[in-house]
Amino acid sequence: MLSKNKIKFIHSLNRKKTRENEKLFLVEGNKLVLEAISSKLPLKLLIATPDFYARNELDSNLAEEVIECSAEELKKASMLQTPQQAMAVVHMPNNALHIDQLTNQLSIALDFIQDPGNLGTIIRMADWFGIRNILCSTDTVDCYNPKVIQASMGAVLRVNVHYLDLEEWLEKANHAQLPVYGTFLEGEDIYRSTLSTKGVLVMGNEGNGISPAIAGKIKHKIHIPAFASGGDGSESLNVATATAICCSEFKRRTY
Repeated sequence: MLSKNKIKFIHSLNRKKTRENEKLFLVEGNKLVLEAISSKLPLKLLIATPDFYARNELDSNLAEEVIECSAEELKKASMLQTPQQAMAVVHMPNNALHIDQLTNQLSIALDFIQDPGNLGTIIRMADWFGIRNILCSTDTVDCYNPKVIQASMGAVLRVNVHYLDLEEWLEKANHAQLPVYGTFLEGEDIYRSTLSTKGVLVMGNEGNGISPAIAGKIKHKIHIPAFASGGDGSESLNVATATAICCSEFKRRTY
């Protein structure tokens, strides 16, 4: 039985302030819930239909509280237009970060990314390329926003997303002699650039690009060239698409 108070609590996790205060976030959908169960993150609450429990042979020890309910009850709690058979409330990870964790790998830094779909797609793409850390400016959209979680397709459960003073951390990267790359219109053609197997790749805001303060910390400016002839192509790329192209080129060099 799913009580009204429990439904109210679940709905409250749609608000960033509640998520931050409770250190909890909501995962919805059969696939994402199964990924949450198999992740290292502890579950506070698991809610599913009898069929979901039976089909996946789940037991009552998977979360602090397990509730079995009907599809109709689940629909009342869901924030999806087309609810499935399960949802879970998950404890946020404690993603403490030290500069040493970044020195031997490629990481992504995001400067004021606003669109939840873009952030979710970037997290999913990072997971695909084996990138374990994403550094976000404090004004970047919350990675536990339900729209981000859905767009990440569960990758947010595996990729470490850090919210921090991005300018300060890029300065730390420079002091550690870790290459810091960023995308600029005046940058060097990425396909002709010397790219390191390690470093931080900075991607900027959807409308304004990389901010001046962050740009001052970037030592290696790169650019994705357009291949449309006669200047008839699009003016720019979506930030998630641009991030994927850059990461693919970085990884291709070490393949």
